[in-house]
Amino acid sequence: MVPGQAHLVIQRGQGARPVFADATDRAAYLGALHDAARQAGVALHAWALLDDEVRLLASPASASALGRMVQSIGRRYVSAYNARHGHRGTLWDGRFRCAVVEPGALRLAALCWIDAGSPQAGLTSASHRTGGVRSDALVDPPEVWALGNTPFEREAAYRGLLAQGPATDTAQALRRAALGGWALGSERFVRSLAQVLQRPTRPRPRGRPPGRPQA
Repeated sequence: MVPGQAHLVIQRGQGARPVFADATDRAAYLGALHDAARQAGVALHAWALLDDEVRLLASPASASALGRMVQSIGRRYVSAYNARHGHRGTLWDGRFRCAVVEPGALRLAALCWIDAGSPQAGLTSASHRTGGVRSDALVDPPEVWALGNTPFEREAAYRGLLAQGPATDTAQALRRAALGGWALGSERFVRSLAQVLQRPTRPRPRGRPPGRPQA
C-alpha cells in the first residue's frame, strides 16, 4: 500500500455468494467501515455495497492502514452477519484486492465507477456528491472540488459524469488492476511506484523472457 495515494479496493463474496441480504446488513457494514476507516487513518472517498461485492476508493495514511481497516471491518461485520443469519465461517473470497490509482482523470473515473456501481438507490455513496445527504465519513478528493466553484456546480457536473458513466475500457481496466493488485496510470506514475515499492506494479508481458534460450 502507498500512503497518501488513492486505492481502488474490491472485496468479493466467497464463491460469488451474496454478502448483504438487505438494508440492515448494509447499514451494519457501513457503520463498521466508517469506524474502521477513522481508527486506521484511512480517508474514505467512495463506496459501493453490491450484493456479492464491496468496492471502495480510499487513501491510507500509512502502508498498513488499509489492511488494518479491512481486518477490523471483517471481524465486526462477519460476526454480526453470522449471528443474524445463522451463517458460519467467512463471507469473503480471500484477501481484499486493490490497485493504486493515479491522481487526475483516472481517480475521478474510479470514483464515478464506484458511485455508478448499481442502479438501485442507496447501494453507493453517489448521493454524497449529487445533492443528497452528505456524509461526514467521506472525503472528496481534489478532482471533485475541481468540478465547479460552488456545491451546486460540482453536484451538477458530477451528476452528468454519473449519467454518462465511465468508458467500458476504463471500467474494465480499473477492475483488472484492482483484482491483479497492479497500479493504474501513466507510464511515469507506474514506474515511480515500482521504484518506491521495489516490486512490479503491472503485469509482466506474456511469453519467453528476453534473452532466454528456447527449450
